[in-house]
Amino acid sequence: MIRHATPDDALTIATLYHDTVRKINSRDYASAQIQAWAGATPDKEKRRERQNSRTIFVEEENGIIRGFAELEDDGRVGAVYVHADYQREGIASALLEEVEKEAIARGATCLSTEASITAQPFFEKRGFETVAAQNVEYRGQTFRNYRMRKQV
Repeated sequence: MIRHATPDDALTIATLYHDTVRKINSRDYASAQIQAWAGATPDKEKRRERQNSRTIFVEEENGIIRGFAELEDDGRVGAVYVHADYQREGIASALLEEVEKEAIARGATCLSTEASITAQPFFEKRGFETVAAQNVEYRGQTFRNYRMRKQV
C-alpha cells in the first residue's frame, strides 16, 4: 500500500534512510562519504522538516514502511529509498509511479532528480535521461551524482 507520510512516520523514514545509505549506497561510495551522507544516527527532525516542504509517499506492508519517495513542488524527485531487506521487489518503481501521477495531477510536464551512482540505473530504466554528471559537496565530502530528467 502506498500512502502519504504522516509526521508519525518521521523516525521510521529517518531510520530507513540512514540504514539504506549505509547498506546499499556503500557499494558505490567510500566510507567517509557514507558517514557524511547518512550521519551518525537517524535524523528524525530533518525528516520532519522535509515533510513540510515536499510531498512524501511511503510504501507500507503489514504495518512496515519498506520505502519512501519525495516530490518537491517544482517536479523534482527529492528521494526514492527502499529498505535494504526489500530491494528488487518493485517498491521503488511503485513509489516513483505514484510520484509521477502526483506531479502530472499538479500540472508538471517534466520531472527531475539528482541520482546517486547507485540510483542512476534505476531512473534510466524508468525513462529518465542523464543531463549531466556532477560533483556535489556535502558535509565536507565530494559526491558524484547525476542530474536527470523525464518528460511526463
